[in-house]
Amino acid sequence: MERYHNLTEMLAVNHTAHAYFDSLPDYIRQMITERGSNVHTADELQAYADKLLRGDD
Repeated sequence: MERYHNLTEMLAVNHTAHAYFDSLPDYIRQMITERGSNVHTADELQAYADKLLRGDD
């Protein structure tokens, strides 16, 4: 699994992760972006989004 410096880097180079991120509701994208320095892999992105979608933040 590719590990990135942060969310911004991952979205710039990982087209699959970027498409997934774009498919999320606006409020979820905003919450993830606010903590983007803590997201380093596509799996972390998906797990965090799933947690927010469940309301487990």
